[in-house]
Amino acid sequence: MEMIQLDTDRLVLRPLTFSDAEALFDIFSDPEVMQYWDGSPWHTLSQAYEDIQSSKASLDEPEKLVLGICDRESQTFIGKCMLFNIHPTSRRAEIGFGIAKAYWGKGVVFEAASALIRFAFEEMNLNRLEAEIDPMNLGSAKVLQKLGFVEEGYLPERWIVDGYLSDSALYGLLAKQWQEHQESSSIVLAMSER
Repeated sequence: MEMIQLDTDRLVLRPLTFSDAEALFDIFSDPEVMQYWDGSPWHTLSQAYEDIQSSKASLDEPEKLVLGICDRESQTFIGKCMLFNIHPTSRRAEIGFGIAKAYWGKGVVFEAASALIRFAFEEMNLNRLEAEIDPMNLGSAKVLQKLGFVEEGYLPERWIVDGYLSDSALYGLLAKQWQEHQESSSIVLAMSER
């Protein structure tokens, strides 16, 4: 897993390195980025180093895969995406992502998540992906739906972050649904090119 690299038109997804620490800290210390996460904004650079160290350890473990997202042209570090709570026997995992505010609304999450989902289903042979988001996070909800995820549940007051109660919306995507979504997207694309 240490050698994993996923390439898209605009992005490179690769394991985190300690040279990413400052950029990672800048992203995850931003209260707006962390608004819908299950934790507080980071306060020290050491939290970024700990996160990177944890992600390095996870490359050798089957429970988690964390990849940095970089702009292909400039090599600028712009966020991370991850598969976590990987359950090999049930062939399922959770997916998550976080990117710098400057890249919101530019299709970066969709592009990075599409590559990670393809890897999860085609290379890791997973059968199911899950995502848990704050229902107020409309941007993430739209991206998940565009990726083919279906809202499957709602958990009121699931988290307490900095003293505030937060609900969770649960989304799921099966490998067969993803395959159907890929096929229907290809048909629509082919028809639009006529």
